[in-house]
Amino acid sequence: MRFIKEIIERRKLIYELTRRDFQTKYLGSYLGILWAFVHPIIYIVILWFVFQLGLKSKPVGNFPYILWMLTGIIPWLFFSECLGNATNAIVDNSFLVKKVAFRVGLLPIVKILSSLTIHLFFIIVIFLIFIAYGYPPNIYNLQVFYYLFSTLLLLLGLSLFSSSLIVFLHDVGQIINMILQFLFWMTPIVWSADILPPRLHTLIMLNPVYYLIEGYRSAFIRKVWFWEDHCLWTLYFWAVTCFILVAGTIVFRKLRLRFADIL
Repeated sequence: MRFIKEIIERRKLIYELTRRDFQTKYLGSYLGILWAFVHPIIYIVILWFVFQLGLKSKPVGNFPYILWMLTGIIPWLFFSECLGNATNAIVDNSFLVKKVAFRVGLLPIVKILSSLTIHLFFIIVIFLIFIAYGYPPNIYNLQVFYYLFSTLLLLLGLSLFSSSLIVFLHDVGQIINMILQFLFWMTPIVWSADILPPRLHTLIMLNPVYYLIEGYRSAFIRKVWFWEDHCLWTLYFWAVTCFILVAGTIVFRKLRLRFADIL
């Protein structure tokens, strides 16, 4: 509760740090902040070209493959970028860590909020593309914000854990990148889980990222409320997320006293 209270009290500082982080990433390039949107668009186009035109991927259900893929790849890009950036939040801002009055725990949040700006833009893109294909907005779309909130909490727990460990073990950054590559192909983002036998499908569902990806698809494609779609699965996701959040907070609190000495 104290942490939440401090976030509210220092909202102006968080806003300024988020704006600075967003601008610094693309400072000095000709296109500037536009690169934040160009890179994901190019990546999405490449995947669409490979899987739909190259591998002849068929529509999933009654929906074109491009719509099905978009609702998976956009939340994934947000998740992977956030975790990668937030992992380096402490190391990249060592000058702030050494300031006694600065709350170090805000740094991973700043990285997450910086990526959130881009993600909100691409959520709007999803709406526009669905409308272009003849699928107008509906009430089920609103639950995308529930899954976005779920993603933010999972990311906060993971980033508190990884950002504190990387200060002492620099290999953590490479490990996170490897895990993200593994998760991308092991999560039904560009391929459908329906091709799996029931046992493997159940195993894949243990991945909390799968819950988030399928959640976006529930909001835009399947039109199922999250409390109706595998209630036990939802309980499992929140149990895992709460555990990661608590564990990440404990690890971060125990290690932060040594951040300034190591950096």
